[in-house]
Parts: sequence; C-alpha cells; structure tokens
Amino acid sequence: MTRRVGVIGAGTIGASWAAYFLARGFEVAAYDPAPNGEDFARRFIDTAWPTLEKLNVVQAGADRKRFEFFKDPAAATKGAEFVQESGPEREDLKVDLFASLDAALPPDIVIATSSSGLLASRVSVKCKHPERCVIGHPFNPPHLIPLVEVVGGAKTSPEAIDNAMQFYRDIGKHPIHIKKEVKGHVANRLQVALWREAVHLVAEGVVSVADADAAIAYGPGLRWALMGPHLTFHMAGGEGGMKHFMDHLGGPIQGWMDDLGQTRLTPDVQKKIIDGVAEEAAGRNMADLQRWRDRKLIDILKVSGEP
Repeated sequence: MTRRVGVIGAGTIGASWAAYFLARGFEVAAYDPAPNGEDFARRFIDTAWPTLEKLNVVQAGADRKRFEFFKDPAAATKGAEFVQESGPEREDLKVDLFASLDAALPPDIVIATSSSGLLASRVSVKCKHPERCVIGHPFNPPHLIPLVEVVGGAKTSPEAIDNAMQFYRDIGKHPIHIKKEVKGHVANRLQVALWREAVHLVAEGVVSVADADAAIAYGPGLRWALMGPHLTFHMAGGEGGMKHFMDHLGGPIQGWMDDLGQTRLTPDVQKKIIDGVAEEAAGRNMADLQRWRDRKLIDILKVSGEP
C-alpha cells in the first residue's frame, strides 16, 4: 500500500514539499484556501518533476498523479502518516489551524510546521495533543535543499522528535535537531547575522551590494557548500586544527567580532539595498533568477552527493 502524507498549505513551500513527497513514492493529499491553490500546486509539481528526475530523487514507481487536492484541511489529513503544514507565517492562523488538525488526526501522527521562525510551543497552544507537534523547517526550495530543522515545543515528546527526524532521514533529507526554541531557529539566524554585516558594509559605503554578494558567492560560500564555519576554521588551522586556529587567530577574530555593525533597516538603508539588488539582477526577472539558481543548485547537489 502506498504511504500517504498530508500537505496543508500548498503555496510555494507546500507545493515544493508535495513535489518531493510524490517523488519519494508517497501519495499526497493537499489543502490550500487560495482560489487558484490546486492549479498552482499542480503546475509547480509538473515544473519541479524534471529537476527531481535529473537529481535521481524520483523513486521507482513514484507517480506525480498520486496528488489529490481538498477544500478542507481535515479531509486532506485523512489516512496520512505525517502532516507537513506550510501556511502563512502568522502565529494566529497557525494556532487555529493546528488546533483543527490536532482534532482531526489520531494522536500518534506528527504534525510539522514549515515555519521559518515561529515557536512550536506557541503554534500548538490550543492543541489537545501538543506532544506530537514540531517545527519541520525546510530551506527554500524544499524539493532541492536537503536541510530540515526539527524543533520541539515545551510539550513536544521525545518520541515525536525521533519520529520526525527519522521520517525526514528516510525520505533523503538532512534533518538537524535544534534543542532549544529560539526565534528564527538556527539556519535563518546564521543567515541574518551574515546579512546584517553585509547591510552594514553597504550602508557605510565600504562595498556595493553586488560586491558584498560576490564576496560570499566566490569566496567562503564555495566552502560552505561542503562544510560549515567550524570545520572550515578547523581546517584553516592546518595540522593543529581548531586549537592552532584559536591560538593564532582567536585574538584578531575577536577584534573583528567587536567591530561588527549594528545597522538598522531604516528607509534610506532599505532603498540602498533595494536599488543595489535591482542593479545586480541586471534586468533578470524572478523566473529567470529561479531557473538560474536551480540549475546551479542541481550542479552543486550532484557534486556534494546530496540529497
């Protein structure tokens, strides 16, 4: 019997999840309140499918026709072994949605939200079974990027965390367990920390928007496609590893840390960034940029062995 996943919210993130679940051999039952929700999701899946085939993600027997769309979220969860919610990033909406999903599902079924920054403890506050509610935050686009951040709330059970981690591993994702709830989880906080300094350097006239991006894309970003900052600096320490790195560069780096900016996104700063990005995009529209990004991601994923 084909396994089944419920996808609640089938916009850009939810439809991407749906395409990936279908490629891994699941039936997908989806819900989205948008008038064009079903058409959008089906178009997204059709567009994503050739990319998933190129990456050898599509399992033997997988069929994108195993996609059903429902007008009621509870109906879309019937028979699901796992539910991935990807609605708008609004706590009030998610609280009510999670309460309705919780009421419709057996208590052992994990409900995961794709939220990029909300807390599981808050989202599940009206649930009778908050112990099965988790954050399952993917990186955009979920059908390509392996990372999933799994975060429990104050009442989430260890079993739910284990089940979510195993589910994502089994479908070829790279889940990480975040042990404490923090706004924005981990990957987004790391992204924003870097972006804050990039904005500061642009605002101070040190560098242009395009060159700030180039400083990452053609430098550390290439290494970050393979390893994170800790292992990168460990290797920078040579045979002595991280200890040698700390002994010789810890002091100077602390000075750089102390000198990092605290720029605010004032209207003037926002305009400088917006204008700089428009110049960097050089007339390419969003569809052009997405196609370019996805082509490059496919190449990187093939080299790195992910997913």
